[in-house]
Amino acid sequence: MSLKVKTPPTIEPISLADALLHLRADSATLADSISASQSIVPGAHIIAATFGLEGVAVDVLGYDALIILNAGACGAGGSVACKLQHRDSLTASWVDVTSGTFTTVTEANDNATAELAYTGGKRYIRPVCTVAGATCDFSVDVLKYAGSVADSALISSKIKAARLHYESIYGESYITQTFEQTLDAWPDEDIIKLAVRPLQSVTSIKYYDFDDVEYTLAITEYQVDTYSHKPRISLRYGKQWPSEVLRPINGIIVEYIAGYGDTSASVPDDIRSGLLLAIGHLYKNREDSTEKVLSSIPLGASALLGANRLFHF
Repeated sequence: MSLKVKTPPTIEPISLADALLHLRADSATLADSISASQSIVPGAHIIAATFGLEGVAVDVLGYDALIILNAGACGAGGSVACKLQHRDSLTASWVDVTSGTFTTVTEANDNATAELAYTGGKRYIRPVCTVAGATCDFSVDVLKYAGSVADSALISSKIKAARLHYESIYGESYITQTFEQTLDAWPDEDIIKLAVRPLQSVTSIKYYDFDDVEYTLAITEYQVDTYSHKPRISLRYGKQWPSEVLRPINGIIVEYIAGYGDTSASVPDDIRSGLLLAIGHLYKNREDSTEKVLSSIPLGASALLGANRLFHF
């Protein structure tokens, strides 16, 4: 059996800002650490259909982000309803951010500011607004914060190193990833054991005959166990593995998706806390070899990172 990552995560379970805060390594001034982007420029915005006024997309990858709705005066009977949307790439579809809706601005509460912190974990965000009843004065700004230190690149590498190390130890994926697991032959039993948890879904089971002709095993032939701690695929009752003669190596490729979720907020707190301890240890002992430092990480990190596995057999 072999395993490879087909689609790696786009973010880490620990952001650079989180690591800097944990390490107390943020030496930048407030002015150096914060940048502002106008997504909806200040002005008198005329009536716009339901969320028809779209802000400019802002790249917030690696930053903490705070969205500011600056409301001026609403005309008589006017109102502004504004919400946040996000996506992973410039070509992906926009989706609404959970708990990402501002309180509607009316004449009763205009000439004020409102704030929303973004914790969705995707790369791009934007506001979309509805202007109803009358022209309203407002703008929407995105404030981005990322502490700046000379060795931010080093800290970022330690974040990734700690994640990769503990994912390999515990057979886990912290942030959603797509994997390809290969087998040379069908198992003698009715179960294919998957190497990475927590399992979200199985995309496909493909197999290749002696002439490299590709086949796809129908979903009606098997069922997927996403509940158990040890993820697996099982033949359905009365079914058998295909009888074609497979090519000698890597005759079967199982593609599946594993991970706690798409955002750092999806990762359990004990795992995030353990990773922060490991990152701190790697950062403090940066002159040692990676292998030695990782193998000597204090027990606190391992205890936290292994906590979710203690009661599974």
